[in-house]
Amino acid sequence: MATQPASDPSLSLYRLLDPAVLADPYPLYARLREEDPVHWDPFLHCWVVTRYEDVHRVLHLFSADRTPTPEQLRALGIGEVEPIAEVLVKQMLFLDPPRHTQLRKLCSTAFTPRRVERLEAQVQAIADRLIDRVLASGRMDVIADFAAPYPAIVFAALLGVPEEDHARLKAWSADFAEMLGNFQHNIDRVARVLRSTAEMTEYFRRAIHEEDRPLPDGLLKSLVEAEVDGEHLSEDEVIANAIVTMVGGQETTTNLIGSGLLTLLRRPDKLAELRDRPEIMESAVEELLRYESPSQHTGRICPEDTMLGGRLIRKGAAVMAVMAAGNRDPERFADPDELDFARKDNRHLAFGWAAHFCFGAPLARMEARIAFRALLDRLPGLRLDAEQLHWRENLGLRGLKALPVRFDGHE
Repeated sequence: MATQPASDPSLSLYRLLDPAVLADPYPLYARLREEDPVHWDPFLHCWVVTRYEDVHRVLHLFSADRTPTPEQLRALGIGEVEPIAEVLVKQMLFLDPPRHTQLRKLCSTAFTPRRVERLEAQVQAIADRLIDRVLASGRMDVIADFAAPYPAIVFAALLGVPEEDHARLKAWSADFAEMLGNFQHNIDRVARVLRSTAEMTEYFRRAIHEEDRPLPDGLLKSLVEAEVDGEHLSEDEVIANAIVTMVGGQETTTNLIGSGLLTLLRRPDKLAELRDRPEIMESAVEELLRYESPSQHTGRICPEDTMLGGRLIRKGAAVMAVMAAGNRDPERFADPDELDFARKDNRHLAFGWAAHFCFGAPLARMEARIAFRALLDRLPGLRLDAEQLHWRENLGLRGLKALPVRFDGHE
């Protein structure tokens, strides 16, 4: 076995476990890009890639098939997490062609831009309803009162399940995201993730087979009925991909709204610019995605011995592609640490790239446009109401625990 290069421990992504680094990981990412852009991290036992060009290459060419099978977990003596693996190995997020291509075609027939467009008026009504609830108080926690329930209610409508179930959907998603976003797992959380996985699986299975309530039009029904070249999804594949679509869509949208609004609150000139110029909202959302990526990094497997950034990465080695670092690469973006709503050629990596580009991106963009417009238009004098903020202990899906704000015109 080849000897791995010596590494500076101060460059390890394991430092994200430090709350101060988690609160602002970008100096760490900058050091990695400048000092060791293809870095062997002995604490994570993987390569960490941070330059835009290299991240792009990893996302485009390296394997996403990185989830241990239930059999492999049993061989390692950790068979208790087998139920989670049984779901993960059926999700297209963790598959390569040809099965990934087949699954994506089937799922894409159910998740079309037209379906998203039909939701727009409903999404606007959801945003307004949530803001109506807090108007009289003159204050709110943007996460608890808006950014968390908002995509959960939207996804209930998209899936075709009862809106009153949205709180359960959100709680399950947050638990499952602990596993998707972290490269280390707190053993104390395993039982909770197992329970949520079992409850989600049973919830969707019951919805599919509910005799007294046939599936209404929605994503779940479309996944069940989807057909490409005579092929259908199995029931387990329907459930697994409904779960990953729901979890990914809810958590990233919650984090985009929370982190994006915090970015604006810390730059009142930019907040005023966006409030006064609604026509730039689309480009502003893209810049907020680049600047504070909700999904910070993702894992891949090297498919064959590969030279990257002057380093030899062996076949089968684990690689962490840090999209958030690539999105701040000065070789790709001029003044990358500046928030620029007029930025041209803003081809960020926040939604991934190539075959695994997030097919829920149109919905996320639409939700973000409506959310920021509603918050800025309806909450005059919006300002931060906290001296210290805390970030969720999810190292890959970056988001705030709470975002207290005040606004004018109400007692």
